[in-house]
Amino acid sequence: MLIQPVDYFLLVWFALALASTLYVAWDQYANNPEPVVMKWGFILVTLYLGPFGLLIYVLADKEPRPGTHEEFVKPLWKQGIGSTIHCVAGDATGIIIAAVIVALLGLPMWLDLIVEYIAGFAVGLFIFQALFMKNMMGGTYWENVRKSFLPEFISMNFMMAGMAPVMSFLMMGRDMRAMEPTELLFWGVMSLGVMAGFAFAYPSNVWMVARGLKLGLMTDRGDSDHAEHARENRSEPAVPAHEPKQNHQHAAKEAPRSQRRGTAPHHDGHGSDHDMVPDAPVPQLAAVGGVSLMLLLIGMVAPANWVNMTLSARDVGGAIMPPGMIMDRDTPAEAMLDMAAIHPRYITATYGLDTRGDRVLEPRIEDGVKVFDMETKVVRWTILPGITVDAFTFNGQLPGPRIQIREGDRVRINVKNGLPESTSVHWHGLVLPNEMDGPAEITQPPIDPGETYVYEFTAGQSGSYFYHSHDHVDRQQALGLYGALMIDPAQADPTTIADREYVILLQEWLKREGLTYPAMPMDGGQPNYFTINGRAYPETDIIKIKVGETLKVRFVGSNNGFIHPMHIHGGPFTVVARDGINLSPMARFQADTVNVGPGQRYDVIWTALNPGKWLIHCHIGHHTTNNNTESEGGGGLMMVIEVEA
Repeated sequence: MLIQPVDYFLLVWFALALASTLYVAWDQYANNPEPVVMKWGFILVTLYLGPFGLLIYVLADKEPRPGTHEEFVKPLWKQGIGSTIHCVAGDATGIIIAAVIVALLGLPMWLDLIVEYIAGFAVGLFIFQALFMKNMMGGTYWENVRKSFLPEFISMNFMMAGMAPVMSFLMMGRDMRAMEPTELLFWGVMSLGVMAGFAFAYPSNVWMVARGLKLGLMTDRGDSDHAEHARENRSEPAVPAHEPKQNHQHAAKEAPRSQRRGTAPHHDGHGSDHDMVPDAPVPQLAAVGGVSLMLLLIGMVAPANWVNMTLSARDVGGAIMPPGMIMDRDTPAEAMLDMAAIHPRYITATYGLDTRGDRVLEPRIEDGVKVFDMETKVVRWTILPGITVDAFTFNGQLPGPRIQIREGDRVRINVKNGLPESTSVHWHGLVLPNEMDGPAEITQPPIDPGETYVYEFTAGQSGSYFYHSHDHVDRQQALGLYGALMIDPAQADPTTIADREYVILLQEWLKREGLTYPAMPMDGGQPNYFTINGRAYPETDIIKIKVGETLKVRFVGSNNGFIHPMHIHGGPFTVVARDGINLSPMARFQADTVNVGPGQRYDVIWTALNPGKWLIHCHIGHHTTNNNTESEGGGGLMMVIEVEA
């Protein structure tokens, strides 16, 4: 699923990689006189490196004109390319196969790297070197294993020294889809890792070709017609058919090895005619091998200082972390999943500005019990024109539907979980039987995806309350799982009745790079959008009343990360209730600002003294902006009371 800009880049990249690979495959078999093993080496490496693999092929191996391949590939730097190609083709293939299997098995990253090294080394040594190069190297299969072991060990060490940190840091970085073989990002990281491995392995392969430890690029013409064509293009004298095949390039075989380094062996398709004669002194072999092993260990172990290498693809589930989140070697998978973005694949519906939240949920009556049905689901909710958040919701509303009941009512609330994770519901501030209270793992088992839990109780209180998730509360409540629960008293207090009522549910949001994360007061979790009843100013409601009328505002701290000093312009208000409990006339007080903390409720009565537009807003300036910008005088936690004369 394409959900980030990098996904679109990778889609284009792999299309180019496929086109490059098809061209290299066609040209190798149609035009280029390489042995089959090298043909497949270039094909595989181009598949892994994309256009860079095509570039390497064209610059180092593609015969520019018929009959010139031997001369074209003679330079040592090109021979080093050829040696690196059949190293990377085998090693990277083994590494990638192992990476897929390990991810599917759910093994930790540290073990993943070890398995990948073993698999890459085994495929490179036993298949691509000893088996596929057997005709070029001569000798038996096991003789070739013995001769190839040290060069393959050195080359593989350098390659894995480059690949391991790339895979570790990118797979364990912000976007952990990189650990999932079903995601494009996984293959993008593999491709980038192979590029790093190729770059690390190349210098050692140049040295090993120069010292006769490895073969480089070769020429395989395979029949006399090709050989004759090559001689004609080089203006060489014809060689009688009964004489041994020779050309000026083969004369180099009679020269000392010091004069033959960098030459391109010729292979006629009928066996080996270029035995390797290693001349690397033991101190050089020990030094190069030792350095390769040292770099391998650094590449494999060093990332554990910065990322948690005990985690697996199964642990993090393709989670995407918020920008700026501090992730270190001690960050557990649970913390990563808690702060991860909602994956867009879970969205079941998209709602525009014409859809409201906090709509009263009408019950049905069963044997005198008021029955409410609620279902949690993931939706895309519009908070401003062109600005949406991905949210966990009750009944597809943000905030969830308002439950309006009366003191003494018997209620039954069926909660079905349509989220991709477990949940539960807490009825904040109510006195209930313990098994109805809602904390997951404490008073009830979590409601798993697809399951339903039934809450039933008698409302013994009255006032302003609300409900919210109590399973991974910091995540789920921050993503929208909350709603108003208003309980009318059995006998109303006339001193708390106003001409108009309005409920304000507060919320903070973190929206970055097209994804929604749970807003939290920690690094990487700071919010950049704020809403009243699911809308940010200037899309919040306008309350219309007349001079002399009273307005009862019920502030609900349905948010769970910040305190909001809520202020009303145009005169003071009277605080008549707090946390669902009416204050006695002697305890009531006047104010123009109340600090509404998470979970708190304040009922205040405000009298319209003068006509005009009067603001209700949070007095923290940042909370009245939209992504740090203002529109029509503000943003976020702002709304207008419009008073007519």
